[in-house]
Amino acid sequence: MMHSDPNLSATAAAIPRDEVFGYRNSSASLTGPASFDPNRMSCEGSPMTMSPWNQTGGGSNFPWSFEENLPQNGLIGSLVREEGHIYSLAATKDLLYTGSDSKNIRVWKNLKEFSGFKSSSGLVKAIIIAGEKIFTGHQDGKIRVWKVIPKNPTIHKRSGTLPTLKEILKSSIRPSAYVQVRNRSALWIKHCDAISCLTLSEDKTLLYSASWDRTFKVWRISDSRCLESINAHDDAVNSVVASLEGLVFTGSADGTVKVWKREQQGKTTKHSPVQTLLKQESAVTSLAVNTSGSVVYCGSSDGMVNYWECEKQLSHGGVLKGHKLAVLCLAAAGNLVFSGSADKTICVWRRDGKLHACISVLTGHTGPVKCLAVEVDHEKSKDGDQRWVVYSGSLDKSVKVWSVAEMAPDLYQMAMMQQQQQYQQHIGSDADSLQSDESSRAGNTKDKRQLEKSWQGRLDSVELPASAG
Repeated sequence: MMHSDPNLSATAAAIPRDEVFGYRNSSASLTGPASFDPNRMSCEGSPMTMSPWNQTGGGSNFPWSFEENLPQNGLIGSLVREEGHIYSLAATKDLLYTGSDSKNIRVWKNLKEFSGFKSSSGLVKAIIIAGEKIFTGHQDGKIRVWKVIPKNPTIHKRSGTLPTLKEILKSSIRPSAYVQVRNRSALWIKHCDAISCLTLSEDKTLLYSASWDRTFKVWRISDSRCLESINAHDDAVNSVVASLEGLVFTGSADGTVKVWKREQQGKTTKHSPVQTLLKQESAVTSLAVNTSGSVVYCGSSDGMVNYWECEKQLSHGGVLKGHKLAVLCLAAAGNLVFSGSADKTICVWRRDGKLHACISVLTGHTGPVKCLAVEVDHEKSKDGDQRWVVYSGSLDKSVKVWSVAEMAPDLYQMAMMQQQQQYQQHIGSDADSLQSDESSRAGNTKDKRQLEKSWQGRLDSVELPASAG
């Protein structure tokens, strides 16, 4: 097992602008708690340090294509509708919802457009599905609620907005309901800047919204009430994700990842700060928690993915280094974690115990990968080999659909197999060429040994995007 180049980093000049990539970058200074070691990586004692991105040029020097040589992980199709950059995705059963910087949310079924509905605002930054309700978070700071018409599932009707008009009117007459936000007074139940992320509690009863206004808010789905607003960070909150046992994680442009604990105090819900997992200069752009709640992943504008293991307590597990530019989105499913980046690629990492290996790099987008959604592929999954359908939305205005096998060989194994095949072919062809020349027959053994030595050196120098942490 191997890890990637510890010297890999993205320069500040390479990080895309907020306006283009839709996250707020960091304005914080570099700080580092004792619990976080940015140089720690998985398989720390490994003698192999391999990465195709340890290059000074513009691209990889691989003599092969990942997709051609990894038939287990490949492109199924592309969804393209020239109306805007794709900023958000949500998948449920056989439907896919896509949000863009147009006023439309599109619904797709079996790789074809199924229906769509229009929002009164522009950029749709987040979509999440809770039972029969679809929640969309927008650039204007509002959360809109939609319902499917049972008699005609192609029709989606807006059923409300968070906060509701009733709650706004009720709060507006109470002076205690106002807070100071950027030198002005505003209702605490309303977001004052773009909504960056939506997530659900583990029991699906609460909705969390993160915003560039530096807060995250807690909404009760049953009656659409805002239960709590937490001033979480010193800069924009780019991501929020809920886990098991009432834990909530937030990531911010101030370079921190914070942990919050949900507690029920009588009839009220209260979130208290528990721990700060990370303090760094680079903005935290995305978070994900695996299904069992045992691992928390954090993507940053420097192209790194940090992760923490949740056993008795949260401890830093390491860093996955596989991208040249900012990690804009993360998704976890089964033993896999997917990282989408501004470098236009998606790295697929498989977790085995405490180690992670890169089993595939999905390429094909011509713009930054902004959002991901993953669903189980029930038709192709077999005993011992779980398969997933992965949706990736990009600023190239397309959504790509991928089939990914959990038990696919990692890139190092594939490269070694391919190099071995090339070795056998070249030794065979070169030996045949030498055999055909009667005058050089005496030197065949020596020449063949030289060829074998040369190819063994090439096998030993294979470079790959590999595991870390």
